[in-house]
Amino acid sequence: MQNKINNQERGNMTRVRMNTELRNKLFNKIKHTFENEDTQEREAFLQAREDVDKHYVVAHDLAKEVVERSYPVDDVATLRTFKKKYGQPCDVVAKDKCFYFAHSEDVDDEGKEKETKSHFDFGLFGNLNGSEYDSEEGKKFAVAYYREELKAKDLNPDIFAQQNENKDNPHKTKHVDECMKALGQGNHYSSNDEIGMAKTFNAPYYLDVIGTSYCRSRAIACTKDEYQAFETWRIAKGNLVVNHQKWIDTIMKQCDQLKIGLKAYRYLSEGIELATELGIQVDEAELIRTNSTGLTIYNPSNLASMIKGMKNKHQSREAKILARKQYEESLN
Repeated sequence: MQNKINNQERGNMTRVRMNTELRNKLFNKIKHTFENEDTQEREAFLQAREDVDKHYVVAHDLAKEVVERSYPVDDVATLRTFKKKYGQPCDVVAKDKCFYFAHSEDVDDEGKEKETKSHFDFGLFGNLNGSEYDSEEGKKFAVAYYREELKAKDLNPDIFAQQNENKDNPHKTKHVDECMKALGQGNHYSSNDEIGMAKTFNAPYYLDVIGTSYCRSRAIACTKDEYQAFETWRIAKGNLVVNHQKWIDTIMKQCDQLKIGLKAYRYLSEGIELATELGIQVDEAELIRTNSTGLTIYNPSNLASMIKGMKNKHQSREAKILARKQYEESLN
């Protein structure tokens, strides 16, 4: 009996024509599976993110050592005491999360000592190429690092990867702005504007520095080995962006083919068969049940039940008792 019912349902299913709503449901269901499959690309992305956390710990511990070597803790405390006593004229201590580190252990072609320096920003949106200004690369790191949190807010943290070969456009700008707002991006030079995830991320990386000018004019001395350690940390951030791009590229290629196939299918049964071949279980009844067009046009039985349910028929007390009795018997 059950097999007969299942066969009848499949027969009804083949009569359901594809439409935009069904195609979108199938596409999103299959795409979600693509994004959660344990592929080499996804594993590389997750590993790169773990590596970032490890390198951040090492690099920041080293930065604290280097910064405090140039700006001793005792001197910082003394200057803060003077500020309390004399006010604004002695307001020369501030917290910062980005620093110019420099070493002079290399020589040029003439054998003369040369300075090697770069800007290292520990903030969530810190530039990955040594510039002190905000850049798209810093934003790419931020959305990759907090990808799951942004997805949970129904945002698109993959927008940079998806639009990698496209120029700025309204679609890209819209999704980027939504992600930046959700992350809590504020003024690059002020921690007071930071909120949410950005504030939480940046908070551990502020260190005390002495001086009133921007960081580009206060290069902090370090050794060559220390400098290279900072570069290794920054490279790890770049690797997260690269691996995010590679992973999303594979998903996009699959989705491009998926769109072509679903667009060509005339019947829902073809889409269900595709999902099954991909090893994805799709609840056929759920797809139809939540699709009013499919129910109304292609399933007379369901349509009849729906119409009957709309009628406010008068039932006698005896009829209600009988209906209840029949319902309870059907459960046994």
